[in-house]
Amino acid sequence: MKIEKVPENIAIIPDGNRRWARKHRLSFLQGYSKGVKKFIDFSEWCMSYGIRSITVWALSTENIKRPKEELKALFDIYRKAAKDKNIIKRLHETRTRFVIVGKKSLLPKDLLAMLSKIENATKRYKERIIYMLLGYGGREDILHAASEIAKDASKGKVREINEETFKRYMLSKNVPDVDFVIRTSGEERLSGFMPWQAGYAELYFCKKYWPEFDKKDLQKALEEYSRRERRFGR
Repeated sequence: MKIEKVPENIAIIPDGNRRWARKHRLSFLQGYSKGVKKFIDFSEWCMSYGIRSITVWALSTENIKRPKEELKALFDIYRKAAKDKNIIKRLHETRTRFVIVGKKSLLPKDLLAMLSKIENATKRYKERIIYMLLGYGGREDILHAASEIAKDASKGKVREINEETFKRYMLSKNVPDVDFVIRTSGEERLSGFMPWQAGYAELYFCKKYWPEFDKKDLQKALEEYSRRERRFGR
């Protein structure tokens, strides 16, 4: 099938790294490593289809509660990726902007510094954007905005609350509305993924674990997206 339309902003919930590792009798570290490499491939596939914006949920606020050993391993993988010259070179070659979204205080300071350096180095690019959700939770995002608005309202800085005002206070304020959400591993729920931006998103659930997801799976998902008629409640 010919893909006649692609999403402006595609989102991926890359689920199933640990289960894939157990299935292949590998460590969770190997599962997460494979998952990070898979996202790099995924971003390249999206570019080949003309998709300009990718939102990936790399670490949720719930993930922060996982065992310290597992969390440390995951942060080490992100540190390795942040120092990978080939990855950084590719961001510049494709003129891709990298943006961190979430409660940054939940991240180790050294990792945040590494990622912020990449963010600053790519901030001038407009051709493509990768929004990486780190320490992000949908409910926390809404509560953060409400709390900050209340503080400013008490000081007389906010007189009217509308959609534009509310979004301006969100941790995810820079992320545009999501057109298409793909979740892997067979789980058919959003688990708090971007309740504001994904309100009218098309949803697609793939049974494969994230490390198994390939370009043919993306092709199949985009074919399904192309078939759907988006009415936005009209």
